[in-house]
Amino acid sequence: MTRLTLVLLLLGGALLSGLVLHIGLATLAGEIQKLGWNLIWVMLPSIAVYVLDALGWRSTLGRHAEKIRFDRLFMTRMAGEAVNFTTPAAYLGGEPIKAYLLSRHNVPLVDGMASVITAKTTMTLAEVVFIMLGVGLGAVLLSRSADVLVPSLLGLGLLGFGVWLFLAVQRFGLFMGLLRLLERLRVRIGWLQKREQKLRALDEAILAFYQQDRRGFLLSCLFFFGGWLVGAVEVYLILYFLGLPVDWLMAIAIEALAVFAKGGTAFIPGSVGGQEAGTVLVFVAFGLTEAAGVTFAL
Repeated sequence: MTRLTLVLLLLGGALLSGLVLHIGLATLAGEIQKLGWNLIWVMLPSIAVYVLDALGWRSTLGRHAEKIRFDRLFMTRMAGEAVNFTTPAAYLGGEPIKAYLLSRHNVPLVDGMASVITAKTTMTLAEVVFIMLGVGLGAVLLSRSADVLVPSLLGLGLLGFGVWLFLAVQRFGLFMGLLRLLERLRVRIGWLQKREQKLRALDEAILAFYQQDRRGFLLSCLFFFGGWLVGAVEVYLILYFLGLPVDWLMAIAIEALAVFAKGGTAFIPGSVGGQEAGTVLVFVAFGLTEAAGVTFAL
């Protein structure tokens, strides 16, 4: 663990501890106790989300999809996501792990890495659409509050532009473009230069997916969007079991804005503290309690 990672983790932990002390341990314990055995039902949507996300990744594998059983693909993705969750690498640290594990199932490393990159892209595209839906619903439901919506709209615009730029760069050659840029800046990285042919092959594999497998691209986006949407079921169930007012439109809006808050704190390992604080802001904006926000985030 680097010094920066440790500092971020400590700051996040301090923020979370401050929230817990502010709300009160007894209050939080009471909220969690309300859920009781209903936690089993709350966990079911998460399982469905993981399945849909694995299907979204599988759709980017093309001809290699049949080389690996779905249950093994599912576990491979879970292993990579576990690394993503615990590293401050903007949820990218586990992606090479996924490609490496795929190679153990006779999927060439280049093709595996290409699928990881394209799946991350389609997942983010679906996330942007989902957040747009949530912000739109929030604009209707929170017509008098700009505390959450204005920052969300600004952040969403930046996120959408970033995704568009990343997709455009992939179509023109992500890795070779980076290599050429480094050469123009007279920065020589021997490790990259020795792997120029592999990087070129990776760019070609990514481009081939976008040009030749549009069905896979669309299916991947749909599966990932379904995963984001199912996440709203968890929100609905938690609020319902806590005895708080909720409807499906409100659940979708809360989930979308909470996802956005979590993404904004991806530089903190596990989004510790940042995720909870952002979720509390969303819950309060919808007239819900801080305790419910922390309970949901946890």
